[in-house]
Amino acid sequence: MLLTKSLVEDNLHDFKPWQQQAYKHLCTMFCNEENPYPCVPGKQSFSDDTLRFSFIDDPREDESITQLAKLLQYYGEISRDTGKYASFAALFDTRAVMKEGANIETFRALLWSILSRLHRLDEQPWPTNIPKDPHDQAWEFCYEGEPYFAFCATPAHSKRKSRYFPYLLIAFQPRWVFDEINGSTSLGRKLKMAIRKRLVNYDKMKPHPDLMWYGEKENYEWKQYFLSDDDSSAAQCPFMAMKNKIKSLRS
Repeated sequence: MLLTKSLVEDNLHDFKPWQQQAYKHLCTMFCNEENPYPCVPGKQSFSDDTLRFSFIDDPREDESITQLAKLLQYYGEISRDTGKYASFAALFDTRAVMKEGANIETFRALLWSILSRLHRLDEQPWPTNIPKDPHDQAWEFCYEGEPYFAFCATPAHSKRKSRYFPYLLIAFQPRWVFDEINGSTSLGRKLKMAIRKRLVNYDKMKPHPDLMWYGEKENYEWKQYFLSDDDSSAAQCPFMAMKNKIKSLRS
């Protein structure tokens, strides 16, 4: 089910220990006023109780991806009713992954595996206005006809604090959320400056060079889904390789 802050707080003791810990970290992350979380829309959606999130088991299991697919499908149907800063966060149980010695690259591969397996379950055609090639600047991950920006945080991140979370977190933000907060609008430009300033203060390091605004020259959304702890960047989007592998398995 899709959860809200108020629902979890009213029933916190009914959740598993790891789920309680994940939720408490969300609270700490979004409610810290001395060192505010950089993403202003995300912080606002949590404060307004419009953020939707769910706890999902080990992301390596097919059942977990099936659960995520159903949640994202439903979220796509109701997202426009959840506020102007709509966002859905999937919180995965990655305790076993970490026990096996996972690192940054383990989680990078896991993110793209999750998105690729989601794509395999998608029964709707790819939107005609979104390119199918991630190396096109207008590309965005889509599910059930809805384009999403996917934000990933992991327990393996240590330097880039804004990308740390004690469990794997993938936030799906509908593309329509950015219609009024992009580089072409006054609000978007002001928000960008505020976020960048907070980001430097929060991470105590310069923003990753891949971190750009939708529509900017040389911006590629897939590069921002998963940022390295350092300034390194993947040369090619893993989604295409995995997508082609899935296609070959079908044929």
